[in-house]
Amino acid sequence: MDAQLIAFTGVAAGMVALPGADFTVVVRNALASRWAGVATALGVAGGLLVHTALAVAGLAAVLVTVPVLFRTVQLLGGAYVLHLGISALYAARRRTTDGADGTAGEPAGRGTVRALRQGFRTNALKPKAPVLFLSLLPQFVPDGQPPLPRTLLLATIVALLALVWFPAVALLVDRMGRWLRRPRTARAIEGGSGAALTALGLVLVSGPLLH
Repeated sequence: MDAQLIAFTGVAAGMVALPGADFTVVVRNALASRWAGVATALGVAGGLLVHTALAVAGLAAVLVTVPVLFRTVQLLGGAYVLHLGISALYAARRRTTDGADGTAGEPAGRGTVRALRQGFRTNALKPKAPVLFLSLLPQFVPDGQPPLPRTLLLATIVALLALVWFPAVALLVDRMGRWLRRPRTARAIEGGSGAALTALGLVLVSGPLLH
């Protein structure tokens, strides 16, 4: 067995499972419907593929060496997360005032596509992710091995972990949906998700996170 590969899988699993904006968006959309949650999860995994591809290609180094570009990505990501947070807070308020869930009347297909886009954007616009992958992946390339095949393998492991973890979260939330969709519980989750996303978005747009 490749000890380095096992170690990387453990580290990568911890990174993927660490709660963040992507996790919160998957949970929030899974409360609306199973397929919205799964679509969001697949979108998150797609965004993760962007970061791993950047790291494999070495293009993520640009975000480190060109501060203006990094800050631009940071602002875009922060603005989008902030938008999601404010939308969730508004949806929670609507639940309180008139019982609406913010998704009623929307065709299922359109909602699924929107959820897929939300998941992708939430992960693809995370400014620290490419820097993290760029610094992490080379640590698990053994001396003397060609870096490209090994890095591709590591990137594939990360993508597979995301494809397992986030849909599993969505399906678990859907399975618990009878309890989670109770008006009081749903308002609490919606409001908590909105507050967390809003706070994270404000942090992202207010200043660099690498210090």
